[in-house]
Amino acid sequence: MLYELFSHLGDFPGARLMTYISVRAILANVLALIVSIVFGRQFIQLLKRKHISETQRDEKLDPFNVAKKGVPTMGGIVIIVSILLPCLLVGRLSNVYMLLMLITTVLLGSLGFADDYIKTFRKNKDGLNGWVKIAGQVTLGLIVGLTLRYSPVTTMNEVVTTRVENNMTIVDKSPDVKSTQTTIPFVKNHNCNYANLFSFLGESNKYRAGWIFFVILTILVVAAVSNGANLNDGMDGMCAGNSAIIGAALIILCYVSGNVVFADYFDVMYIPGSEELVVYLSAFVGALIGFLWWNGFPAQIFMGDTGSLTIGGIIGVCAVIIHKELLLPILCGVFLMESVSVIVQTQVYKFMKKRGQHYRVWKRTPLHDHFRTSVDQVIKNDPTCSIFFKGSTELHHEVKIVLRFCIVTLILAAITILTLKIR
Repeated sequence: MLYELFSHLGDFPGARLMTYISVRAILANVLALIVSIVFGRQFIQLLKRKHISETQRDEKLDPFNVAKKGVPTMGGIVIIVSILLPCLLVGRLSNVYMLLMLITTVLLGSLGFADDYIKTFRKNKDGLNGWVKIAGQVTLGLIVGLTLRYSPVTTMNEVVTTRVENNMTIVDKSPDVKSTQTTIPFVKNHNCNYANLFSFLGESNKYRAGWIFFVILTILVVAAVSNGANLNDGMDGMCAGNSAIIGAALIILCYVSGNVVFADYFDVMYIPGSEELVVYLSAFVGALIGFLWWNGFPAQIFMGDTGSLTIGGIIGVCAVIIHKELLLPILCGVFLMESVSVIVQTQVYKFMKKRGQHYRVWKRTPLHDHFRTSVDQVIKNDPTCSIFFKGSTELHHEVKIVLRFCIVTLILAAITILTLKIR
């Protein structure tokens, strides 16, 4: 909105400020932070007046004594509003990548809100039907994948070089192309073309198959990261803190991908227009930091699935747009660990139960709960249960667990950035 307004002011003093990504990114970040804090307070008071609060985690009902009943939920609405307002104000709304991110925010936010609504108002702890969630994630994946395939402006330059002549920077680019290339970590050539996986189909068909594979992979990435973020949302400030760090790393990756000089320096694909994602992600990080004002221990509001599903989807879609989806297992390593812990725990327990044994790999999952659960608590509820990873007898306060998980994410984010040069 403001971008278009200032673009019509021509030579008016200060009008050109809005053309700078850095200026709009800082404005988006600050605006999102302020909106999140101010609107968060009003939203919490509204939820308390309406008695819309967490109903599942009662100390008397939870075998692990997690006493957080009565804390308002659906705080993801605060995050979503805090992202949308700055982007609508200072974002370039004609940019296709900005539009894709806004669609992602609204679509997954609506999906998460429906899930929270059913849990909170209909008192159904299962929430939204799993198939409906999958359908929503598949729809988003198709929108993103097909837009990147068929939109005339979603192109890339696979090779970019810059040189200085007569104090001017000369840019040499390969032709604008539609490509299924992606960046892979720790490999010298740095890029992998999905189409090459289907070379056996012939030269013409391998590109069609490559794009089909890319769309399917987009769906899987959106589903995996959104579910991973959902599992990570189990302690005060956990998901918001980790996601803010991940968002900051994505800002760097998007800026590199959308800047010809840095794309040349790091030898990565140049994606024209992707620099607008820096503005969006700055609002994203600002909204999460502002949300931590209210969500840090002791939490005054929970984000619910409205927030966690949206956050995960935003991270996944952004990585796909800049063709860095194969870096997500490193960048989102904490989300990956949480997801794997649940899958392994569930499958091992079912397998051993068929043999008449009760066996757990961890004391409790998702993984962060393992560190605040004692063996005695598990045995009290299941006296015949055996545990493989018993860990230390010392239980950790959730503040320490959250802090350590965020430190791990910070390290993984640094490694992700380093992969641009370490090959």
